[in-house]
Amino acid sequence: MAQRFPAWIKKRLIYSETACNLERLIDALALNTVCKSACCPNKSECFSQKKATFMILGKICTRSCGFCAVKKGRPLQPDKSEAERVTNAVKALGLNHAVITSVTRDDLEDGGARQFYDVAFKIKGETQARLEILTPDFRGKKEALDTVLDAHVDIFCHNLETVPRLYSRVRPEADYKRSLEVLKRAKKRIDTTKSGIMVGLGEREDEVFNVMRDLREIDCKSLTIGQYLRPTKRQLGVYEYVHPDLFNKYRMLALSLGFKHILSEPFARTSYM
Repeated sequence: MAQRFPAWIKKRLIYSETACNLERLIDALALNTVCKSACCPNKSECFSQKKATFMILGKICTRSCGFCAVKKGRPLQPDKSEAERVTNAVKALGLNHAVITSVTRDDLEDGGARQFYDVAFKIKGETQARLEILTPDFRGKKEALDTVLDAHVDIFCHNLETVPRLYSRVRPEADYKRSLEVLKRAKKRIDTTKSGIMVGLGEREDEVFNVMRDLREIDCKSLTIGQYLRPTKRQLGVYEYVHPDLFNKYRMLALSLGFKHILSEPFARTSYM
């Protein structure tokens, strides 16, 4: 199990008035971001450039993924004013590319799909921002996914997170084939689909390659590969810190398979910049 941070796992904290103003806006509109809730190492960098990934449907998740710092438990009912508040944030920040994600809401019949639609529809209707959404799997319910896709977002993302062999430890309530099916269905209606995985959890190189191959078989052309970093002591430990040379090897493999967009580096995250 990895213990010390190697030289390439360093991130300079950025303190700026822009970042402070963004935090004030988020607080004033009572919004959540995955940046803060998931303890993202890129938070200060992104906030300093007026970039954030809004997290809808509350800040409590119904699943217990081993890698994630987002709070687990019994969430509140969806807030009907959330679509307006998120849209107001997009306007205030002057975003030309907005990214929306959510906690997983297995307690809701549609998994929160209607809330995704309402937020996306309002942003698309009232701003010029290009819209990217990062969704849970909605427990594989086709009707829920169709509801989200009816909002005609520009980019649909759903993360595989890791290789199939590690799902029972990393994503115990998820299913690799179900997640692939979500991306496959979305591709039938949206040109740009995207996924992301973490490395450093004990996966093998050939397993990472197989995940890439599976994604290309369903014509997913955008992929991020980043180093798993333990958010707090409550989450899984880091098995290894993957060397930048291997990240570059993964990038070249992805390009050879036909990925159009690939970000493979230690601090890569699905919605990074």
